[in-house]
Amino acid sequence: MFAEERYRQISSLVTTDGRVTVAGLSSRFGITKETVRRDLALLETDGVLRRVHGGAIAGSGATTTESSLTSRSSRHADEKKRIAHAALSLVPDSGAVVLDAGSTTGALAELLVQEARQDLSVITHSVPIAAMISGAGLSVDLVGGRVRALTSAAVGSSTVAHYARLRADVAFLGVNGLGADFGLSTPDVDEAAVKTAIVHSGRRVALLTHSSKFDEETLVSFAHLEDIDVLITDQAPRGPLVDALFDAGVEVIVA
Repeated sequence: MFAEERYRQISSLVTTDGRVTVAGLSSRFGITKETVRRDLALLETDGVLRRVHGGAIAGSGATTTESSLTSRSSRHADEKKRIAHAALSLVPDSGAVVLDAGSTTGALAELLVQEARQDLSVITHSVPIAAMISGAGLSVDLVGGRVRALTSAAVGSSTVAHYARLRADVAFLGVNGLGADFGLSTPDVDEAAVKTAIVHSGRRVALLTHSSKFDEETLVSFAHLEDIDVLITDQAPRGPLVDALFDAGVEVIVA
């Protein structure tokens, strides 16, 4: 079992039962107690649960649970690199692109640094991405605002207003949930407002997301499927989602 699936099952158990124990999880998943403790520590950082002696109890609700950038960066690293490589083909040799805050867009930023695209301007509200791009001596426009500690991304009215004035060649977007009916969603209201502005800032909008986000609904819907042009992911969508993407005219690229 992949670690991400284990995290999901632990989260579900905590939500259903209200409490889990280290010994019980160790036996259930066939892993060491130390591994269980590391899992619980990570999920506590993400706000899913609260650790107590011998286990953990329920934390915040699933629709508002949001992983930190640090924890997300360590998950599905290989798949995210594949997604980023596929997204690279959409990046123009010159012009301007928007990079949303996130671990997968961060992987794309790393590739842009490696290629040293001198004629390309990168626009982002992500502090780590801006630091990476500028540190390589490339052109970057850091969109300001109040920086959220959890995501290291600027949010607020000034951030939204800045994006509203832009029309980039391509906007690369991240997401917390992708559903056939609810569309694209994220747990935070302020992040949602910025993401909506990013969607409208690109002549072409590309969604970069791991398949674990499929059929998930978090608190705030910030865009419809019709608002995106391309979905780049690691596995083909299934069920109602694939039909909804087809009806919306979204091109799906499996990396």
